[in-house]
Amino acid sequence: MKCGAEYILRNAAGPKVRILTICNTGALAASRYGTALGVVRQLFYDGKLEQVYACETRPWNQGARLTVYECVEEDIPCTLICDGAVSALMNSQKIDAVIVGADRICQNGDTANKIGTYNVAVAAKYHNVPFFVAAPTTTLDANTPDGSAVTIEERETTEITTNMVTKQRVVADGPNLSIWNPVFDITPAALITGGIITEKGVFAPKTSGSVLYDIKAIKEQ
Repeated sequence: MKCGAEYILRNAAGPKVRILTICNTGALAASRYGTALGVVRQLFYDGKLEQVYACETRPWNQGARLTVYECVEEDIPCTLICDGAVSALMNSQKIDAVIVGADRICQNGDTANKIGTYNVAVAAKYHNVPFFVAAPTTTLDANTPDGSAVTIEERETTEITTNMVTKQRVVADGPNLSIWNPVFDITPAALITGGIITEKGVFAPKTSGSVLYDIKAIKEQ
């Protein structure tokens, strides 16, 4: 993802950047260097990364368990944060860009990714932080028009109510309690303000017209 690193640096205010990411998008989740974390790795290899902030990524903590592990193993400067600390971080620290992965990118640019990604995108929009999606072209789905056509899986309620290490229930139980546990959410294309990073290059949102991204056109390049 060298092209993504170069693009972010060209638009950064300083010589080094601070990046925020969610979930795991590195070598443990994808091939070789990874997608979003692959961009972070490239920035680090080039001596241009000041810090990467990793969201813990509840309920399975892929950020805490996997992203942090990869960063520690390679001496990449990393700070772990709670998912709920994203807005506070952007308000108190200079974040140059958010880079996330994708499970599917629809024809109009709407993106399905790990639950919590949409929250990060909303916070980034409010704080004027460029938001990028990094994914291989195999993730681009020109046959799905937009995010409303994506079925979101709901996972077991025990993922939220149970400590995943000790397997002990940590939430009060009762007949009046319901649990909602979607595994993904949809980030609207309008919140992907930085662009979509693929092995073909970086595709910024269009500045004119109502169509921000044309995934079919990107795939055909």
